[in-house]
Amino acid sequence: MARKLTPAERLASAEKDFLLEEIADQSSWDQFLVEQAVFHFGQRHNEFSCNDLRDVLPELGHGFLGAAINSLRTAGIIAHTGRMVPSTQANTHGHRIAVWELTSKGQVIATQRRNRAQQRRAA
Repeated sequence: MARKLTPAERLASAEKDFLLEEIADQSSWDQFLVEQAVFHFGQRHNEFSCNDLRDVLPELGHGFLGAAINSLRTAGIIAHTGRMVPSTQANTHGHRIAVWELTSKGQVIATQRRNRAQQRRAA
């Protein structure tokens, strides 16, 4: 038989659910912006890690960086190079993080975007 939650546990759970709901309301747009920033950064650099991205993203974007990287990886737009570097984030104590690069699919998307932008400018 499952034990009943104490009032403190119920309040903590309700607050957590509220915070998750609040995060979900804001996170899709913020994550989209971070994904675009990662993709843009990848177009300009052969290889990159979260260390590089944290240096250029505003503080708000740091919380969405892992989700953005995972989303782009899952979509086949970026891929792990097989290399790892130590994290520069103080609270990670230098644990190893992945080095990423745009895939051929990511390169094709970048080329298509550049071509569309050039066509708009020419028009």
